[in-house]
Formats: sequence, structure tokens, C-alpha cells
Amino acid sequence: MQVHPGIFKAYDIRGIYPTELNEDAAYAIGRAFVTLLNAEKVLVGRDMRTSGPQIFAAVTRGIMDQGADVVNIGMVSTDQYYFACARTGLPGMMVTASHNPKAYNGFKMVRQMPYLLSGDEGIQDLRRIVETDDFAPAIHQGSMTELDLSEEFITAVLGLIDVAALRAHPLKVVADTGNGMVGPILQRVYARLPVELVGLYLEPDGTLPNHGLDPLQPENRAELEQRVVSTGAAAGFAFDGDGDRFFTIDDRGQFVAGDYMTALLGRYLLAKQPSSKIVYDVRASWAVPELISAAGGTPLMERVGHAFIKRRMAAEGALFGGEVTGHYYFQSFYYADSGLIPSLLIMEMLAKTGKRMSELLQPLEAKYFISGEINSKVADAKAKMTEIAARYCDGRIERMDGISVSYDTWHFNVRGSNTEPLLRLNLESVASPAEMEQKRDEVLALIRG
Repeated sequence: MQVHPGIFKAYDIRGIYPTELNEDAAYAIGRAFVTLLNAEKVLVGRDMRTSGPQIFAAVTRGIMDQGADVVNIGMVSTDQYYFACARTGLPGMMVTASHNPKAYNGFKMVRQMPYLLSGDEGIQDLRRIVETDDFAPAIHQGSMTELDLSEEFITAVLGLIDVAALRAHPLKVVADTGNGMVGPILQRVYARLPVELVGLYLEPDGTLPNHGLDPLQPENRAELEQRVVSTGAAAGFAFDGDGDRFFTIDDRGQFVAGDYMTALLGRYLLAKQPSSKIVYDVRASWAVPELISAAGGTPLMERVGHAFIKRRMAAEGALFGGEVTGHYYFQSFYYADSGLIPSLLIMEMLAKTGKRMSELLQPLEAKYFISGEINSKVADAKAKMTEIAARYCDGRIERMDGISVSYDTWHFNVRGSNTEPLLRLNLESVASPAEMEQKRDEVLALIRG
């Protein structure tokens, strides 16, 4: 059948409903998923998007018509979905478009935890099956059963922290789940902790009446930042729409960069399990490998994207992984990413160290001057990358993901977006904020020139 080719992304399937991704496409994708994996049973969950019921109904009909049974886990966060796939050993389809605007929907697909379908590992095969109607002959009709693993999930995540430490130092935190999928499970988890919770927008609502689902956009976290300060909270926690990404606001009401948080959490976890491996992405501050190495761990750099990080962590037996964009992965959670788990670990870290978040960040802010991720629209990304490589050929160049260039006191990564005609720049200086700004402007001028 004819489907919009742009919905088949690097890590998942995503498109605007119903113009790019509709019921017919979802039905065909369900059949193709069963054909590709030769699956007898598929676990399916969904988020709160208004098109969720329609897409869920269509994809599960496709799965059952193709002869496989559906295990329906209902409306859940993506980390609950990963947990369910791991616990049951089943392949899965999560109906979600993560942090995309409300008009979107899509699928995050698990082959077998922790291995996901990605662009070079299954998603283009799915597309080919759909476009050529190359479905395996269905022997019989599948059926649907329901499964609720939420209680087991709560027990599992609480088992990853020292609850007694929180009792000794009760904290007040503000959590903003943005009417996404995290609110219900977060309330159940936090209800079992000696924590004072100030909740913002904890009810799932696909109409998104309050703000967007991506906490990396400053307007989506502005209210949270204010509330942390006005309530005198120890920290603020922001979750994206489906709950696989997580961001922290410190006690000053300031946003904490994902690479700073990876460095702090990595060091903290190494104190529990010394000499472990920690995976981080190519965009990260030098704070990450330097803190990991200083704490006796082994830092491992990897391509951006959850499919790549999970695969690398499993191959290396890594303890922890973190991405600049707020994905945090745990060996003790099937190498999957979770928003809830880092929120719990941060509370434990604050309780055990007796320090404010701003105190933990201070040494990093004094040494590592980071630009954050800056996006630029470009006509020809490939040509621009060639130009950058030529201009900075006197630096140390790596091409693991986009182009990374290092000098003694500064470095940067430029990579193309997997979904838009954009180049993304992350740059850092360890000399001074002035050098960071000067080099950032210099590289941006080249990108945008």
C-alpha cells in the first residue's frame, strides 16, 4: 500500500494524524511487524494522545489478523512499556509520538529488550513489507488479553534506591508531567516515599491544555522553574510526553544540562558499583568522561539515539548511560531509559550527600562552559559538513556521529537531524565563557553562512 515514506524515522515511526499516519497505515504496520519478527504474541501499550484509541485499534487489528495474539497493557509511560516487554520477553509496539506536538502519533518498537527496531535495524524492512504488501500468510486469527504490570513496575523502581536515606532527609520536590503519561505512575511511586510532592499537570490529557510535551523548550518548563523557587523545593522534575526523557531544575530554579546530570549520576552510581562502564553520547561535555574517569569508571562514547545506546550498553555490560537530551539508561532496568528512575536517584543523591543541587553543580559550572544544543536550518547538510571538516582540519576530527572536532581547550559536535533539514551544534570550552561564546559564534557563522 502507499504510505507516507517520511514516517519511517531513525529510531521509530512518527507522523501527523491522519494525513501522514492513519488507521490504514497503522493496520498495515501491525501486520508487517508480525511478519518481520515472525511473532506469535505482541505486547501493545499507548499514550494519552487523542488519536491513540484509533491508532491502537488499527494496529492491534493488524497484529491479530496476521495471526498473532495481542497483550494489551493499556495507557502507560514508555518506561512501563519497556519493563513489560522485558518481564514478558515479548516484542512490543508502543503507540506514542514521545514529545512531538499533539497532532503526531507513531510507534516505538521492541524486537526483544533491550533491542529496538531502528532505521538500520528493522524499520526500513517494515516499510518495504508495507509498501509491497509482502505479508506472510496468516494461519489463524489472533486474540487479545489484558495485562497490568504496574504494581511490579513500582516495586522494581523502588528497589533501585535506598528509601531509608530519604526518610532521614525528607525532601520537597515539584514534578511537572505536562499532561503526559508519567503523572499516574509517578503519584503511585512517590506515595510510597517520604517525599513532599508538589504536582503540576499530572493528569494525562491529549489536548495538552497547559504546555507542550518537550521540556527542552524553555517555555514548557518556565512555570516549573518558578514553582521550585516559590515553594522552596529541593528540585524540580520535568518529564516528556511518554516519560522516557527527564530533566532537572535545581534549587535556584535553573535548568540542569543533560550532560551535567549524566556526569553527576554517573559518578554517584560508580560509588555504589566501582570500576563500571558508563556510556555517553558524542555531544556531551568533557565533564562526563572526566568525572567518570576520576571516579574510577570507564567512559564510553556512542552515537546519539536510544537504539544505539541500549545496544552498546548491553554489549559492554555498562552500568549506566546518559544522553544530553535527557535519556538515562540503567543496567538494572534492562538497559532501558526511564524518566522516573533518575528522579528517584537524584532525591537519594541529595539526601545522602546532604548537598543542594546547586552545590553539586558549582564545580562543573566553574570549569565546563557549554553552549547547549543550537539548531540551524540548512539547505544542504552534507555540503555544510564537508565545509566544516575543511575549515577545522587542524583539529582532532572524529566521525562517529556527524563530525566532532577537538582542540586543547574547546571542542564541538555538529550532526544532522534525523527528522528535519537541521544541523545541531554542541560546543564547549574549558578555558572561559568568552572562548565558548567566540567559538560558538564562529562555528555558527560557518553553518549559517
